[in-house]
Amino acid sequence: MTRDDPLQQLLAEIGACRICRDATSGKPLPHEPRPVVRVSSTARLLVASQAPGVKVHASGLPFDDRSGDRLRDWMGVDAETFYDTTRIAFAPMGFCFPGYDAAGSDLPPRRECRRAWHDRLFALLPQVETVLTVGGYAQDYHLARFGLASKKRAMTEVVRGWRDYAGANPRIIPLPHPSWRNTGWLKRNPWFEEQVAPYLRARIAAILAP
Repeated sequence: MTRDDPLQQLLAEIGACRICRDATSGKPLPHEPRPVVRVSSTARLLVASQAPGVKVHASGLPFDDRSGDRLRDWMGVDAETFYDTTRIAFAPMGFCFPGYDAAGSDLPPRRECRRAWHDRLFALLPQVETVLTVGGYAQDYHLARFGLASKKRAMTEVVRGWRDYAGANPRIIPLPHPSWRNTGWLKRNPWFEEQVAPYLRARIAAILAP
């Protein structure tokens, strides 16, 4: 990549971002920001999730935790393929770990992040053919971005309607978050692993084929 490559320039700006700590109108991020975003000009598959957890904040690798094991199983890929940025891109709705709420759960993605970076970033990724929207925050943003649905639909409703987006360009595949906290959701909604997961694996195999 050349130094004047617009995507690399933007990634450098994102890597130096401190908006949520130093220039926010709300409560500042309680720790040093560490944006976790991995994209390239060749990746045709984008994983759009919520925000890094504390383990990902420490390692800098997306889904470097038990939820990543489940997501890779859903996708039918190994870790080497999963982290090949030339083939698979990662851009969560919040690039930094947002911290914990009073109950010890992860806070929502920081709004400053989306406002500052997301429209600019995705404008530089026209080659993306399929977007995996992991969780409600990513689904709200990306479905609205392509005019596919109104915002604020329940996550289960969006995932259940996965066929509605199969013909979109780029194709959207809505997923629940693969957190182990969602094991109960998967048991209550067996249609996901019976219908959506096989479709997901077939689509990804087609995208990643030589």
